[in-house]
Amino acid sequence: MTSLAPAARIVDADQALAVAAELADVFAAGAAARDAGRELPHELVRALKEAGLLALSVPVEHGGIDAPASVIAEVFRLLAHADASLAQIPHSHYTFLEAVRLQGTPEQREFFYEKVLDGALFANAQSERSGRIDVDTTVLLPAGDGGYRLSGRKYYSTGALFADWVIVRASRPEDPAQTPTSSTPKALAFVEAGTAGLTVVDDWDGMGQRTTASGTVTLDEVAVPAAQVIPFTPIFAQPTVYGARAQLFHTALDAGIATAALAEGVRQAARARAHFEAEQPAAVDDPTLIQIAGNLTVTVRGALALLAEAGRAVDHATAHLDADSAAEASIAVAVAKVAATRASLEASSTLFELGGTRSASGSANLSRYWRDARTHTLHDATRWKVQHIGRYTLSGTKPPRHGQL
Repeated sequence: MTSLAPAARIVDADQALAVAAELADVFAAGAAARDAGRELPHELVRALKEAGLLALSVPVEHGGIDAPASVIAEVFRLLAHADASLAQIPHSHYTFLEAVRLQGTPEQREFFYEKVLDGALFANAQSERSGRIDVDTTVLLPAGDGGYRLSGRKYYSTGALFADWVIVRASRPEDPAQTPTSSTPKALAFVEAGTAGLTVVDDWDGMGQRTTASGTVTLDEVAVPAAQVIPFTPIFAQPTVYGARAQLFHTALDAGIATAALAEGVRQAARARAHFEAEQPAAVDDPTLIQIAGNLTVTVRGALALLAEAGRAVDHATAHLDADSAAEASIAVAVAKVAATRASLEASSTLFELGGTRSASGSANLSRYWRDARTHTLHDATRWKVQHIGRYTLSGTKPPRHGQL
């Protein structure tokens, strides 16, 4: 990795939001062109690292500000409003920082928090094409030197191409000859960029989120010291907000797409021609268009309100963690995620009604809002979130504990 300038040290939540807003303006400037040409944003990721926004959840005793999840979610929303691809790149970074907090040893916390304060970016290598999220065929096996050897293949590894550390979820069988199953313990292996046997392939070809570099990671007998391995399975043995936090940040990304698409629709409406039947001089005076804009505003603002409510629920559960508060946080996030998914898809489609024929110009590349929304919202099926919400509402059934909710 290219050496970085020292990362800025953010001192409080207000500064974090101000820095995110400033950086968002920079991200927005070339977002359409980057998407159209699939120009990977190496320099802008570097700016993100140097801005200090990657260290917001580092505990105070380790030099951070331990920002609430609600604040970090708003940072994600601001960045996604500007460029949803760029905003998604650090998503898993914050998820793995939570794993360090929950399962890292004191020495591991000190080591990795220091790296992050200096601007290091973590990225994920979790997904496999086995069709099951509960089985990892990638395996972490003991080596003769007291460490491990890691082999396997991962897909949809968002941000791995830009990362300083690639975090690999792997099975850690007690018997090296054992074929991994759903009950095989899992661990997170923190693999530094450039480690022999680690290959990150830029083969992501999604119609949206085009510059996240969510490609393939291959691992060929990668040496992993024991100090760079953190247990994963135990996270879910007790109440946790691990999954709720991860989903809150995904929700913020969708909400950011929604607010950006609404704002773009308003800009396009100001330039659009009025429909002849409206008998008005400007499109913004067309009563049917006014109705569309009003309804969309309600949808988007509703999603924002539910995002804020979910953030407060996660913050509350973090401070007062038990089975009930964890379940309430997960349900609040699930409700917000459903609303943000609907808002992002509706806003990114409705902007063309607001803008009229001119807004469909290929050179304007306004389809990126819908392509980003449709691609990102496939990450988690909201139909299952509605199931969890319904069961909780009718019978108080708590949602499952896993890293996907």
